[in-house]
Amino acid sequence: MASVNEQIVREYFETLGFFVIQPNKHQVAARHKLDAEEIDLLIARPGQAGVFSAPKEVVWGAPELAKVQRAIVSIRGWHTDRFSPAVLKKNPDIFRFAELAVLKEARKTLGPGSITKILCLSDLTATVVQQDETLALLRQGGIDGVLSFRTMLLELTESVDVAKNYEKSDLLQTLRILKTYDLLKEAQLELFEKPKARKQKS
Repeated sequence: MASVNEQIVREYFETLGFFVIQPNKHQVAARHKLDAEEIDLLIARPGQAGVFSAPKEVVWGAPELAKVQRAIVSIRGWHTDRFSPAVLKKNPDIFRFAELAVLKEARKTLGPGSITKILCLSDLTATVVQQDETLALLRQGGIDGVLSFRTMLLELTESVDVAKNYEKSDLLQTLRILKTYDLLKEAQLELFEKPKARKQKS
C-alpha cells in the first residue's frame, strides 16, 4: 500500500509541475528511523525563486501549492483512519519530518533556503471542532500545509484527458479508463457513485 500512496502523491505533484525526488527506496521497521529516512519525498518547482509565505489555511490544494518552490513531503496514507487530536497525540512521530535535523538532511539535496513542510494524509475527523483542533496542532508542530488523498485524487481525475493515452502512468491510465466509462463523478461530488437502490416490485 505504501508504494500506491507514494505513486498517487508523486503523480499529483508532477501534474502540478514539480520535480519529485524520492531519497529512500527502503522501508524501516525494526529500528528508529534516521533523520534522512523521515523524508518520503522532496519536491522542487523549476525556475521559481523567492520566499514562500504559507497561507493561513492549513488544508491545501492546487491553488495553495502554486507558490511553493521547494518542500519536504510526508505521506500518511492511513485510509481507514481519520486524523484527530487523539491520533496526533498517540503518534508524535507524525511531526518528525518537520524537525530541524530532518530539514538539514533535505537541504543536502535541495540546497540552502526555506523548505515548506507538507503532510499528505487520509482524511480529517468529521466534527468541525476536532478538525480545527487537529489543524492547530499540525501547524504548531511545524507543518505548513495538509493535503488529503481525496483532494489529490479529485484534482488528478479532473486533469486527466480521456482522449490521451497515459501509457507511462498506471495511475493516470486507470483514472482515464474509469472516466471514459463514466465511473467517476464530477470533482465537487463523491469520487465514486453510490449504487442505486433497487426498485421494489409492486
